[in-house]
Amino acid sequence: MIEFFNFKLIMTVARTICLGFLTVIAVGTILLMMPFSTSNGTWNDLIVALFTSTSAVCVTGLSVVDPGTYFSFWGQLFITLLVQIGGLGYMTTTTFLILLIGRRFDMRQKIAIQQALDRPGMSGSAQVIRSIIATTLIFEITGVFLLLPAFVPEYGWSKGLWLAIFHSVNAWNNAGFSLFKDNLIGYQSSFLVVFIITMLIIFGGIGYQVILEMYLWLRDHILKKSIKRQRFSLDFKVATSTTVILLLIGFVAFFCIEIRNPETFGYLNFRAQVLVAWFQSVTPRTAGFNTIDIGKMTSAGLFITIALMFLGASPGGTGGGLKTTTLRVLTSCTKAILQGKEEVLLYDRKIAISLILKAVGVLVGSVATVILATILISLTDPRLDFIQILFEVVSAFATVGLSTGITASISTTAKLILIVTMYVGRVGILLLMSAVLGDPRPTRIHYPEENLLVG
Repeated sequence: MIEFFNFKLIMTVARTICLGFLTVIAVGTILLMMPFSTSNGTWNDLIVALFTSTSAVCVTGLSVVDPGTYFSFWGQLFITLLVQIGGLGYMTTTTFLILLIGRRFDMRQKIAIQQALDRPGMSGSAQVIRSIIATTLIFEITGVFLLLPAFVPEYGWSKGLWLAIFHSVNAWNNAGFSLFKDNLIGYQSSFLVVFIITMLIIFGGIGYQVILEMYLWLRDHILKKSIKRQRFSLDFKVATSTTVILLLIGFVAFFCIEIRNPETFGYLNFRAQVLVAWFQSVTPRTAGFNTIDIGKMTSAGLFITIALMFLGASPGGTGGGLKTTTLRVLTSCTKAILQGKEEVLLYDRKIAISLILKAVGVLVGSVATVILATILISLTDPRLDFIQILFEVVSAFATVGLSTGITASISTTAKLILIVTMYVGRVGILLLMSAVLGDPRPTRIHYPEENLLVG
């Protein structure tokens, strides 16, 4: 009876999280439709408001209008707040508000935090939320101060400060909204802007648990100079190593492929080429800022970007996609099969069958979502190239925000498909299926085993 109650509670929590995101999107849509949210003071178009709100809450950054000129200061502020809520997560935000008014957690809220943050247990939930909020504020405020020298001399203190706040919040939350018409192309040669934005993207997407372990290591070994050896978790090892590998692969690939493209890298000097290649390696994981015209990239460059977008960031962070841990579990499964092993190992640790099944489920669900959305948009907008449609869909599903420039020109039906795709990518395919289909009750019946030809 207790087991049944727990499963019912988990199912209810899954629906609460999914409906919570929908509620925030609806509120954001209403706010962005108001006349004071647009620069011309008129009522906003429903599709524009809905698309922008969904993109902000899902920390994507795709936009059918130019946020810097289309929206007023209040509209831009609402986008920033929606991005902040979306990056922290619905349950994290509501739980923080509960802490502020001094209420205690009940069982449902503890399970909600466990599922929303993908944590193994429910203990210390309040402390985790405080740490997440503190980490977010520290990084975003630091980003604001470091970006001021880039924006204030050109735009003055008031506008320069707002530009720093807007881009710092968007970078940390791995959203790609920018108040510049050309996104960050105008700062492609600025080491300061490229360095600060990419660091915010990386740390925002790598996960709060990883940052906490980094902090504890720095505190004990650098500040206190402790000789005690730090034992990092498997999450830390997998997230950091996979992130570094993907960043290096992306940097080398973009530099080698696009260096001969006169419309992206070719016209730049060597220093700028290095900065652009680095930025283009970071931003698909999963923030939609760009320092080159994505639509002018080579087909190879676009396909590499699609792959990096699909793989995404790490669990517990603000990014989306398949996630680095899922990738490592799947590649470790392949390695075990090729070596003839019956156990999947990662850093001398055995991976549970339940995690392997979860990784396979995430992969299959993600691929199915991308394929379905791509087919539907291909039917509604047959004039578009396949690579452009696939790029847009993967960008939406992985909550990246990069675009080849077709977002504003696609049909209303295609925009609605992208809205659904962004939502599915943000809440997570497994959580959404759990909320829709019901609780996955474990079976006590075991069937006979039989071989099957595979591969």
